[in-house]
Amino acid sequence: MVQGEAKAEGARPGEPRPIRRVAADLGVPDEHVLVYGHGKAKIDLDYLRSLPERDSKLVLVTAISPTPAGEGKTTTSIGLADGLARLGKRPVLALREPSMGPVFGIKGGAVGGGRAQVTPGDEINLHFTGDFAAIAEANNLLAAMADNALHFGTHDIDPRTVAIRRSIDMNDRSLRDVVIGLGGRLGGVTRESGFDITAASQVMATFCMADSLDDLRERLGRIVVGRSSAGDSVTAADLGAVGAMTAILKDALAPNLVQTLEGNPALVHGGPFANIAHGTNSVIATKAALKLGDVAVTEAGFGADLGAEKFFDIIGQTAGIAPDLTVVVATVRALKYHGGVALADLEEENAAAVRAGAVNLRRHCENLTEVFAQPVLVAVNRFAADTEAEIAAVRESVADLGIDVVLTDHFGRGGEGALDFADAVVKSLAKPSIAKSAYSLADSLEDKARAVVTRVYRGADVVFEPAAARELRRLEESGWGELPVCMAKTQYSFSTDPKALGAPEGFTVPIREVRLSAGAGFVVLISGSIMTMPGLPKRPSACDIDVVDGVIGGMH
Repeated sequence: MVQGEAKAEGARPGEPRPIRRVAADLGVPDEHVLVYGHGKAKIDLDYLRSLPERDSKLVLVTAISPTPAGEGKTTTSIGLADGLARLGKRPVLALREPSMGPVFGIKGGAVGGGRAQVTPGDEINLHFTGDFAAIAEANNLLAAMADNALHFGTHDIDPRTVAIRRSIDMNDRSLRDVVIGLGGRLGGVTRESGFDITAASQVMATFCMADSLDDLRERLGRIVVGRSSAGDSVTAADLGAVGAMTAILKDALAPNLVQTLEGNPALVHGGPFANIAHGTNSVIATKAALKLGDVAVTEAGFGADLGAEKFFDIIGQTAGIAPDLTVVVATVRALKYHGGVALADLEEENAAAVRAGAVNLRRHCENLTEVFAQPVLVAVNRFAADTEAEIAAVRESVADLGIDVVLTDHFGRGGEGALDFADAVVKSLAKPSIAKSAYSLADSLEDKARAVVTRVYRGADVVFEPAAARELRRLEESGWGELPVCMAKTQYSFSTDPKALGAPEGFTVPIREVRLSAGAGFVVLISGSIMTMPGLPKRPSACDIDVVDGVIGGMH
């Protein structure tokens, strides 16, 4: 069964295994497993740090530029792990936690689909083990302490420079820009501020880049809250916030263990967006997966120009994690959409449109092989309406690049439907590989941005608006110039125009805002109209969610 045939949503090949058994099969002693309910657990950080390094392989799953037609990157990651297990490998997934904003908005949940899911899906999509709540509270504690310092006049903070914003795990456009401190004599210092969605908050990024509790504490202390009237940085450490923030995040920092529908282990931990943050699960989870299994499978958010670029340029250069193989996920439907076919007409055979839209796939593959020196495999996530002529068009589009295209039907058949895919991955992993970055950390911040724009996006140049240019110079002069850059732009196009599908060239990327994420260790460059607080659609997915007889329904 492939996507588009009899609906496989919620299909269960068997009852979930006790989560302690999943941990035991990974070799984790019971005393290092902290169980949350029936199907979730955290693994003790000290135990994970004590484990020796293994000669494990890392597979990075990315995709073409996303479309409303869907690509299924998370589903494909899960299907690959299930397929590898059926081949006798010891796979461990490392995935991001879903944000409730998209769950209740338009994108939906992030636990896979059909027979390629992680479970318990509803719990993972909602509160899970409370990690997002802890991250939001640590972030908001710091924001409150910053405003408290303003109120009492300590640390001489210039209110106009306060950079920390409050966060909430919800899409709420009305909170993008707010005025705080109102209330007359009993109010605080009145100033303009705003909210970020938790997945885009600086504490989320800091949390996901840390590799230990001590490292997290140090990173939290580096967060720059604002500047004094003399221009000196005022940090979370200066405010005395670090100990309390670390206490809030202590339990959350241990990675969460769940399982696929076929009982294979998945570490689901951290959840930064890739269009406005770095888009990968926690460093701790990825390193744990490499220690616990012989093949770790992780994903990078949105298309390869966003999540994968940040994996190589940020994670690779600062955390020392390098993939051995990158998988690019595509669907025939999505390629037809990039080729100009309307959503309503995607079921009709149109090999010419596939060839036209495959320029997007080809661009991502070229970037991965030429810029990042990666071996690449294309996985076509099959739908029932896909025809042989259309699939042949996909193969032809990357044939001269020496890249193999493999079909996978994990959605309809689980690991069994991903056996050819998994076998192709195993064969690719047997070959030596390297990984490179698009720029050197020694380059200036502007040159790093220009390298991403020209080498990865294939744009003509990057242009900084005056305020952004001034902040960029200030960061360079203050000693932050050797940090990597985290580009915040639309996920739908290589350019900053979400309607420019396919593989546009020659455009400029305007940077309107520069934000220092000192705790995470990168500089965020915000381009175009991208927002760090998304909004809800006219009819949110929340309208379809309900609880009937104690069972949550309508979540997708």
